[in-house]
Amino acid sequence: MAHNPRESMLTFDGAQADDPRIREWFAEHLDGPGQLAESWYREIRGCGRDVVELLHDGYPTLCVDAYPFAYVGAFSKHANVGFFYGAELPDPQRLLQGQGRRMRHVKLFPTQSMDEPALRALIACAYTDLKVRLRG
Repeated sequence: MAHNPRESMLTFDGAQADDPRIREWFAEHLDGPGQLAESWYREIRGCGRDVVELLHDGYPTLCVDAYPFAYVGAFSKHANVGFFYGAELPDPQRLLQGQGRRMRHVKLFPTQSMDEPALRALIACAYTDLKVRLRG
């Protein structure tokens, strides 16, 4: 019997095209880090027409079907753009942080510039990586 790679992938129930809890979350995070998070969230949403959203563990999370690939978070001094399979993404600019087995994140500070093209490349790569995983 062939192994289905989807069986070992993380899934979340309830992802939808327009989750009103996401708008509420951003309405509660109007400061600099929240604005950064929202800007990059929109970038991630633009990856494809199949990208859906949900609030997971208190953070806006982006999925394809029920399979998550990215999230954003806003904190007192910074925002995060995180990737569920970030440990396996190519990161030539070394933006990714974290020590988890799979997840990695990029910290963004409202007062500091960052390598936007490199983060856009990571986002595109995370989306493509998930699509490849889903094809098996």
